[in-house]
Order: sequence, then C-alpha cells, then structure tokens
Amino acid sequence: MYQDNIIVNYEGKPAYSIIFDKDYSALSEALSDIGLQNKRFMIISDSNVGSIYLYDLIQLIKPIARSVKSITFEAGENSKNLDTVKMVYKSLIDNKFDRKDIIIALGGGVTGDLAGFAAATYLRGIGFIQLPTTLLAMADSSIGGKTGVDFMAYKNMIGAFHQPKLVYMNLSTLNTLPKRQFNAGMSEIIKHGLIKDADFYTWLSKNLNDIKALDYEILKQMVIRSTEIKKNVVENDPKEQGDRALLNFGHTIGHAIEKLKDFSLLHGECIAIGTVAAAYISYKRGFISKDELYRIINLIKACDLPVSVSSICAEDIYNTTRLDKKMQSDKIKFILLKEIGNSIIDTSVSKEEMLEAIEFILE
Repeated sequence: MYQDNIIVNYEGKPAYSIIFDKDYSALSEALSDIGLQNKRFMIISDSNVGSIYLYDLIQLIKPIARSVKSITFEAGENSKNLDTVKMVYKSLIDNKFDRKDIIIALGGGVTGDLAGFAAATYLRGIGFIQLPTTLLAMADSSIGGKTGVDFMAYKNMIGAFHQPKLVYMNLSTLNTLPKRQFNAGMSEIIKHGLIKDADFYTWLSKNLNDIKALDYEILKQMVIRSTEIKKNVVENDPKEQGDRALLNFGHTIGHAIEKLKDFSLLHGECIAIGTVAAAYISYKRGFISKDELYRIINLIKACDLPVSVSSICAEDIYNTTRLDKKMQSDKIKFILLKEIGNSIIDTSVSKEEMLEAIEFILE
C-alpha cells in the first residue's frame, strides 16, 4: 500500500497523483485504482535503466494488463529526437495500440520527455505514466506535463503539453543512479529552493551530508518538498503563460552551454553553471549580497557540480541564448533572484550584463 502521495491539479481539478515509495510493489494497485486494468502497455526505457528494471516491471504489470510491450533506445541526450519518436510510433502501430492504451516512461528526463511527446502526438494523444528513475526527473521533468524532443541540437524545440495519468517515484532507484547523474539532479532541487523556498534552500545545506549518503528518509523529505514546489508552480500556470517561467532559473545560459558543449555536459551540470550566472546578475543588480552569491556557489560546489565552463567564448554563449525558445518579442525572459526564495521574470537584462555574467563563469 502506498502512503506518501500528492495530488496535482490541472485547471482547478485533480489531474494525477504523485506517489513516493521504496519500490514498485504497489504500482499495479496504483494503476488499477485509476482504472488502467486490461490495457496494452508500452514501456519505453533507455539502455541503462532498462537493463536494471525493465524485466521485473513487466512481470509486475502483466497480471493486470492486456499485454505489455517494451522499447529500449540508446541512453543519452543524442537519442532525444524525432528518429527515436518514429521508432516508438512504429512499435505502437505494429502492436495495434489505440487511444485507450498506455505508454509508460521508465527512466530519466530524456525518457520522460520523449515518451510523453510520443503519447501526446500518437492518435492525437494517448495516456502515459511517468516512472522517473533519476533525481532530476523526480524533482522536475516528470511533473507538469511538458514533453518534447530536441531538434538539430536545439533543446526541447519540438514539444507539447500533455499531463500524465500518474507519476510513481520509486526512490530506491536513486541507489543505482551513477553519482554524476545524482549530482546533476541536485541542481534542479537547489533551484527550487532559490526561487521559491528559502527555508528549503537552508535545509539542503544543513542536510547535505545525509543527502549525499543517500539516507532514504532524508531523500524522501527532499524529493517531496521539491515536488511540492514544482506542483504549486505548474498548478498556477500549467502552460507557462506567467510564473511557470520562474522554473527556468539558470536555464537561459545553461541551455546555451549545453548546446555549445554538444551535450558532453549533463543537463543538470549546465543548469548549475547557469545558476551561478543568474545569481551573479542578481548580485550585480543589488538583489542578493556578495555573501549570498558565494553561498550559492559553495553549495553547488559541495554537490560536486561545476560552477564554470571552458573552451567556449562569451560571445558565442550570448548569441546562442538569443535562439532560446523562451524569447518573447525578441527579448530574453531572464529569471533573477529578488532575494533567496523569491524570484522574478525580467526582460530588461542587457547584453552587457549577460556578457559580464558569462565572463564570471568562464575558466
């Protein structure tokens, strides 16, 4: 029986649950509770996660399913494209999936975004379930219905809003997550504290040793609070017409670095660097103190995340930000900290301010 769960609302009505558990033993019950018995299920996973969890998951779901099929793609951001989506479409067609059948995303952010986009567009939309297995996906990408794929190395350029029917977080999957991937997820969790909850940000600093030791109860507290922050933002602005853009703190420069480094850095690593740049502009604007800026930098460093980048130039980073999908009327919607725990959307950040911040993060 699952005990820890949160309900996410969409347009004022309950849309789906987020369940936090120590394993997948209650997944079949959770699926049955929302009427998903006797369906065809297509589990989409990558080559890393599939090799660990796919077989057991199929056995768990089989008793309630009409059939269970699976697709495994090569792990990594380079698979998050329309070619992989075409492979998913073909398998869905070959296995006669209809609008009442279900896609299950088993994996991290790449898997969730890709599987969600396939679900959003196949037959104009079928149901899907998120089973996030990375800290980044649990804290951020599995919640809120954003789906999409990259196009010609432009991050999430093709996508759709499509809400899942369920998000089921098996927190024990974090024990099999490579340390670098776990650290990358911490950047999104730090972000949530910085933009919305100063007390949570302080809690992260105080509990960092237990977090890095993968203490189950501490991890559960951390993921649940981070999830609550994301839930509250997306409920108030489900399609990013306003405050949901606050979740892009650190992403404007972070995404540019990710592209220019040809995805050799993980998404969360790039967001960590972008966070430092955004915090620097916030400091130069007088919103946060120099001490607060360096506390942010030191927390990111303590999570074994990068705070600087090399082998790219400031002008290239700036020019790449101009291609960001979050541009509005030829202006960048930059997210700044008004104070720790309080963020704002600002379209007045100048090229000079951005270049100075970029220089600050260059090695």
